[in-house]
Amino acid sequence: MGNKHSSPVVPHQSREQRVGVNINHNHSAPVSRISLRYHKSQTSLLKSISSHDTLSCEKPSAPPHNHNPNVTHLYPTLTTYTPLTPSISRQDAEARAYSAFLKSFPEYQSTWILDTLRRTDFARLDRTSEIYVDYMGGAQYPESLVRVHGAFLIEAVMGNTHSVSNSSKLSSQYADEARDTVLSFFRAPPGYTVVFTANATAALKLVGEAYPFKSNSGYVLGTDSHNSVHGIREYASRRGAEVHYIPSTSTGGFVLSTAKDILSQHRPQNASSLFALTGLSNISNAKNSLSIIGFASSLGYHTLLDAAALAPSSVISLSETPVDAMVVSFYKMFGYPTGVGALIVKESFLEILERPWFAGGTVGVVQVPGSIFTRTSVLHEQFEDGTINFMTLPAVTDGLRFLSVYLPFLPLRLSCLTHYLVTSLSRLRHDSTGTPVVNILSKLPSRRLKSVGEQSDSGSTISLIFLSAREMIPNSFIEYVAVTSNISLRTGCMCNPGGAASLLGIQDQMEQLYTGVTLKDFERVVGRELGVVRISLGLASNFQDVWKIVIFASSLANSRTRQAFWDTWTNVPIGQAM
Repeated sequence: MGNKHSSPVVPHQSREQRVGVNINHNHSAPVSRISLRYHKSQTSLLKSISSHDTLSCEKPSAPPHNHNPNVTHLYPTLTTYTPLTPSISRQDAEARAYSAFLKSFPEYQSTWILDTLRRTDFARLDRTSEIYVDYMGGAQYPESLVRVHGAFLIEAVMGNTHSVSNSSKLSSQYADEARDTVLSFFRAPPGYTVVFTANATAALKLVGEAYPFKSNSGYVLGTDSHNSVHGIREYASRRGAEVHYIPSTSTGGFVLSTAKDILSQHRPQNASSLFALTGLSNISNAKNSLSIIGFASSLGYHTLLDAAALAPSSVISLSETPVDAMVVSFYKMFGYPTGVGALIVKESFLEILERPWFAGGTVGVVQVPGSIFTRTSVLHEQFEDGTINFMTLPAVTDGLRFLSVYLPFLPLRLSCLTHYLVTSLSRLRHDSTGTPVVNILSKLPSRRLKSVGEQSDSGSTISLIFLSAREMIPNSFIEYVAVTSNISLRTGCMCNPGGAASLLGIQDQMEQLYTGVTLKDFERVVGRELGVVRISLGLASNFQDVWKIVIFASSLANSRTRQAFWDTWTNVPIGQAM
């Protein structure tokens, strides 16, 4: 239950053999009127924006009358608009389903600006007929963001930020601008800075390796956390600190009162202790209350927020929730660029960290041979090893400004789509037995959003397993059928073993693991493939995507269709299944 995903299926295996096949986890917006650096880039972007203003339609219409007046200023100026309805060539069933959907979810029309965005910046999804539902794995990038960044790079002359040339000063200027934009996006008060990393995992590792764990300190975290959060326990344990877990509920996350009890029982005494919170689980869909951060701080803990899954669709204000450190990956927020993440951190927290080494860019003077070195005077540079990814930081600035325009509309849209998808999937029954086709394991939203600007109490991820008349259908089979249907989803344990064990009810088997155990060994004990099928929605998702997922699931309710897929799957040569 680590970092592996459904492997290519071995041919000519029996059904029983295939159930035990190893799973390997496949790691399988228009832009706002942002300020750009060069006139050609500005022109390119304005052309992209103008494409939103001149959509082909038969009659103009104003934005919906029921949109939230508090976010009116975020609408780009559109002179015309046609709702995104199925074309005449599409099946009548889809058109009828969309019409019924709008009657059940009239508030969805308040998010029409995202339909416009889908047409202009994510048109490739429709051109390729790919149904992309793996936003928790990585967001799709807006085409205009890539075009603008490409145009900028063609004109800019940028150099390593560790020099003093004009090209280096330019790179440093854009790096500083990116830092300021990150702080502004997350509403950070004075006293915060940004350390750029390769991704959220690298940011978590940076904290783990440098945090001053001691024999009488502790590390507290939730069971339902990403492996990158669990990994910090290795640094804690090696320095003699105790590790304490907050148990997960059967649908992920934790009970707030239980978390408070555990934090209170192990409150810091005479040594530094760290509490790591997962804002949103990448497998269970549970969104933990950020209020626990203030409670932990009041007990004397330093606090760390893993916001990699939370940031893409939720408003985070560090002014309201002043966590000591928070980590994000930008590709999960707006798709591009990959290879850049950030540690958004209080400068006072950075000052207590004890780095176990130094590297290029982090020091001012190094005695060689010898043991003396002096770290650079710029605090964030002490934690940015080597050369930062300076070529892509301008795209981070543009991407955050882009996302800030559409983020207010996203929770409402995803609420509508998630509720529809959950309801539709839950109603599916096998034609031969009348039994359910799926079992949804992840946390479901407790309420339905009604207006733009509201925030959901859960994410937009659905983790489930498919069922035959008598047993669970192997996830690797579901993944095979999805691939043949041009559906991008994910199967496995999502690098979240604690959350997966809670959803699947295998905590007892988890406790029996031994040193050197393999995933295949674990699956033999459990008697089936481990993991779930994960469907996650995001910025470019629309009704047509979720409707096609329902049709896909419906096909597996038909015994003849399912058997035909099964017969083909059992004879797929290695390397061609996936």
